Amino acid sequence: MKKLMKGNDAIVHGALLGGATHFFGYPITPASEIAQSGAYYFTKAGRTFLQAESELAAVNMILGSASAGARVMTASSSPGIALMGEGLSYLAGSNLPSVIVNIQRTGPGLGYIWPEQSDYNMVVKGGGNGIYKNIVLAPNSVQEMADFAYKAFELADKYRMTVMILSDAYIGQMMEPVSFPAKVLKSKRKDWSVYADAESRTNLISSIHMTKEALVDNVDNLLAKYKKLEEDIVEYEETSTDDAEHIVVAFGISSRVALTAIRTLRAQGIKIGLFRPKTLFPFPKKRLLEISKSLKSIISVELNEGQMADDIELAVQCSVPVKRLGWYGGVVPSVTELVDKIKKTI
Repeated sequence: MKKLMKGNDAIVHGALLGGATHFFGYPITPASEIAQSGAYYFTKAGRTFLQAESELAAVNMILGSASAGARVMTASSSPGIALMGEGLSYLAGSNLPSVIVNIQRTGPGLGYIWPEQSDYNMVVKGGGNGIYKNIVLAPNSVQEMADFAYKAFELADKYRMTVMILSDAYIGQMMEPVSFPAKVLKSKRKDWSVYADAESRTNLISSIHMTKEALVDNVDNLLAKYKKLEEDIVEYEETSTDDAEHIVVAFGISSRVALTAIRTLRAQGIKIGLFRPKTLFPFPKKRLLEISKSLKSIISVELNEGQMADDIELAVQCSVPVKRLGWYGGVVPSVTELVDKIKKTI
């Protein structure tokens, strides 16, 4: 059975079915419905919801609860995620699992509540200090908001790291029919957690290392884990790429507009396809390199100045020109506008 709901509400339902036990949140538009829905449904399901006094408090509550074996999450929007940068780095350095949702809005600074995708670099490249990464999932529908939240806790626990769900104000606020899995996932006891019992008494969780050798070992282990992710969990979706001479690469709301645009261009006889990364880290660079060899151009369509385009260029190793079509400040192109821009670009 399907239920009509907002993307922000679907996140909460998916997370609860995925085994989330604790939500620590602080409301911010356009993500506020996630905290509101969490306050109602987490407590209704016998889980824990706590409104923190700030985003800084929320991420540090996540740090403590994750150390104690809980399946923890929070949700915010761009300025709030920026405030969490230090905590994200501590989570990575401590090898702690968590799920954090970013419903992007315009910037820099407070900007406004309109949609944008300009947190790509902040989220995909890290955000806090040091050498680290987060798994980054990029939904483009309300269904994927639910699906990605459902599986995020399994990924976080398996790899002991933060999973970021990077969405935008359009996907968070739009309403679509959603179906949910019947199975409720649950966390098992973690042999590394601190449960305040005899069995876990000797466990120590920290991101500080008192010798250079120990710190090097920790970073080397993190880098090896990130390398393994590139083999394990890369996800993407292709549309009409088999015979394409050009492809559009887009994620989130941009990919929704781009899908209709390429169908329009196909009807006009232009051989063009769409490549949509579902994981922004790990980025699907191997597949992009494979298909780039038969292309005349790649067009990156983003609600920023071209942040993902940098990763596309690295992936294709200069085998094909990468063009950048960017909108920002809350502007989302119409299909007609995007079609015209693509035709001029190619």
